Amino acid sequence: MQYSISVHFYTSSTTHICGERERLNQAFLRMACFERASPALKDVLLKLYRAEKPMEMDHHLHEFGAVKYRIQSSASDPHHAYLSISTPLLSQDTLQSLGLSHYTREMVKGISSDAVEIVEPAKEGYLLTLRLNFDKIPSGKDSVKVITEISAVQAVLLSSQLKEMLQNVNSQVTFQGMYKPIKLVYHPREPFFVVRQPKKIIAVFPMRFKENSDVIIATAFFQELMDVGSSKEWAKAPPCTWSPIPPPELRGELIEDLSTNGGFVTFDILPRHVEGKRLDKTVWSLLNFYAYVKYHVKCTRGFIQRRIRKRLESLVEVLQKASSEEEQQQIKKDKGYKYMGKMVSKSKNFKRRCGNLSRKIKRIRLRIKIRGCGRFHRRWLRLPNFCSSKGYTKLE
Repeated sequence: MQYSISVHFYTSSTTHICGERERLNQAFLRMACFERASPALKDVLLKLYRAEKPMEMDHHLHEFGAVKYRIQSSASDPHHAYLSISTPLLSQDTLQSLGLSHYTREMVKGISSDAVEIVEPAKEGYLLTLRLNFDKIPSGKDSVKVITEISAVQAVLLSSQLKEMLQNVNSQVTFQGMYKPIKLVYHPREPFFVVRQPKKIIAVFPMRFKENSDVIIATAFFQELMDVGSSKEWAKAPPCTWSPIPPPELRGELIEDLSTNGGFVTFDILPRHVEGKRLDKTVWSLLNFYAYVKYHVKCTRGFIQRRIRKRLESLVEVLQKASSEEEQQQIKKDKGYKYMGKMVSKSKNFKRRCGNLSRKIKRIRLRIKIRGCGRFHRRWLRLPNFCSSKGYTKLE
């Protein structure tokens, strides 16, 4: 998928920083400059379309950017449902006295001319009300496609306003009012400016970040974006410039709109960038440039944090390994000391016992006396009396 603005630079800049080309490409393709269809609105419409029995519904949805939806259906009219939407417009100048411009209405009808009908007047408190004819929605996989397109009605309302401005880029008519910057607000607190000039339109984005680390990452990204955009490989992409100070085209604007900590990013939209299908891609890329930059900064910061954690873990492993080796050496030394101590203590004990035994033997001075041994000695161990050969025997 090829985009006209900054999408081309994603793989070159981010992979240069992160070194994870395949993973980041897949992540960005899934993001696809952020889905145009509202996921919550799509789920409610699919549930209503696939219901086997008619449903009574009066459901309210609120999304980021002060966007409100209201889905209504009645059991008495199971073939129709009403979708009302309220969303801030990009510029109050586009809101005419009769409501939305003719171009915007035609864009909404182009979602599905058979299944979508604009209701006049819109429900109170809402910008637009659509009548959905479920009988005209094709069955099978095509039904999901049509309902997805209906769920992207808020993106159609916003992009149609910017398309009207970009389609006049080839106009030869020039007057002083055309050079006045037009302030557009897609997300709250994130306005950007469009300045119409002969043969081109300038889009200026004041960049603001909460964290100082985000400012550093974004600044490096913008500088690389300019370097890559000036190369021959991306010569067809809109020229991009970054400056820490406001460009001359924004002189005279409110100070709160020009107070930034991330500088100003400027794109030059040329006629070739708004021809045919490129117009829709260019518009959607401009509307999502803020979100795209924040996504890039978040991915880069997460990558840096992962690298720091891995590096810290490797250092901890080295320290633990060194400390374990020291502990093992100390344990071996302690075991050697304990063994020598045991041997010394054993030799001392042996010497002490030998000394005690020798002292006991020296104390023994008499023979050991046993009861009954005297009688046994007198009876059985008495020496016999031998008579001399020269003696005489007394005769009685």
